[in-house]
Amino acid sequence: MQLNWMDVLVFALFFVIVVGVSVFKSRREKSSEDYFLAGRGLKWWLIGISIVAANISTEQFVGMAGQGAGSVGLAVSTWQLVGTIGIVIIAFTLLPRFLKAGIYTMPEYLEYRFNPASRSLMALITAVIYVTVLVPGVLYSGGLALHKILDMDLVPGILLIGIIAAFYTVWGGLKAIAWADLFQGLGLLVGGLITFYLGIRACGGWEQFSSLNADKLHLILPASNPDLPWTGLLCGMWIVTIYYCGLNQFIVQRNLAAKTLRDGQLGVIFAGALWLLVPFAIVIPGIIANQLYGADMTTPDEAFPTLIKRLIPDGIRGFMFAAIAGAVVSSLASMLNSASTIVTMDVYNRMIDRKASQKKLILMGRVLTVIFVLIGCFIAPSLADPKFKGVFNYIQQFQGYIWPGVVAAFLFGFIVKKAPGSTGVVALIGGPIIYGIMQYFFTDIHFLIQVFITFIILCAVMTGITIIAPLKEPRNLPVRKEMDVKTEPIVKIIGALVLIAVVIMFIIFW
Repeated sequence: MQLNWMDVLVFALFFVIVVGVSVFKSRREKSSEDYFLAGRGLKWWLIGISIVAANISTEQFVGMAGQGAGSVGLAVSTWQLVGTIGIVIIAFTLLPRFLKAGIYTMPEYLEYRFNPASRSLMALITAVIYVTVLVPGVLYSGGLALHKILDMDLVPGILLIGIIAAFYTVWGGLKAIAWADLFQGLGLLVGGLITFYLGIRACGGWEQFSSLNADKLHLILPASNPDLPWTGLLCGMWIVTIYYCGLNQFIVQRNLAAKTLRDGQLGVIFAGALWLLVPFAIVIPGIIANQLYGADMTTPDEAFPTLIKRLIPDGIRGFMFAAIAGAVVSSLASMLNSASTIVTMDVYNRMIDRKASQKKLILMGRVLTVIFVLIGCFIAPSLADPKFKGVFNYIQQFQGYIWPGVVAAFLFGFIVKKAPGSTGVVALIGGPIIYGIMQYFFTDIHFLIQVFITFIILCAVMTGITIIAPLKEPRNLPVRKEMDVKTEPIVKIIGALVLIAVVIMFIIFW
């Protein structure tokens, strides 16, 4: 794709503003709390947009649009719609607990509830999944987008994205990321909606488009569908949602940085409301690309990049390219920052050097960021192998090694007050083992159903252990006295409105 001078100007101006504002806003970061949690001072609107920017990357622009163009169609949007339901519920349940405890990371909470071994296990598993699955997935999908749009070779594209994101993250920590996300999050949503509008117009209007693609415009697919059956949606997706929206460090880290409970709750609810735009900004454009240019695509993952290359007019391409590049940088920066936070605070500071100075902790976070991005760049090119069935499927399927164990540990710990520390360890060790067995021996079962079965087995084992050796007294959790955890009425009203909007979406596209 050839960019004219206007495209180049728009692209350069976009990133000058993004980098300039983020550097300026993070210029006074001196402590680990400043660097990893933005000084616990983020406002709700910044939290909401930052969550969207962290969540929506080329994983979605390439992966979700690709599944939309393929056999899944609009149903791939259920990941975001169910996520909206989950994140609103979590705003009223898990978030107050975490803010009241004043924790840095999710593994830290497990030490207070169970034991130090649980914290170490979750830190290790989370860091491994981030560095070997999420980071390579984003790098690969970003490199693929550069390859399709600008004809850049895949490996140089991956390295370029990795270098930019590492520099960006190392500089300013979470506050720099959050302020950059303000522009990048809005840019990617606006860019996606522009693509949706131009695509529908090229297809002859919504009526003609929906008529030709009626089979792809359903949110619920039959149980026989191999990619996203309704049984998987019912059984396993709620487990994924609890983990992703309530226990996933690179999403929850923004909530932990909230100035008040009101800011944290409104922030995640706002993010859930913005997720309602994903079907129109990302998934339907994938279906449009299949209709207009399906014969020219070698894989469904090429859908969105092909649409930009063939459909977007001169002058707007620079903005679209900036939006996609910004999506890569924001998500990758968030993952790198979260992985370095976990390893720095849960492994280095707790197990290696408990007396480390604030400067040393920040330095460790920066060094780990560089190491993690190098590992991601090494793994990413291998995702071009067709056996992974698309980058979105790769990212979702391999996270199954962490979802059921972590959700079982947290939910069982919340509900069963006398569950002993060993139950947390069993859940975190048993989750990957049982899911791995399911992946190897029961390949005909959809991975979301495998997640559900793994979760049920873990809960049964944890129940047996608790019956045999319960705690004599429930464990006391830390309390952050200055944090008021009373939910305001306006927050409840807004949360209810967002849930109603999700129900309407399911009714329209049933």
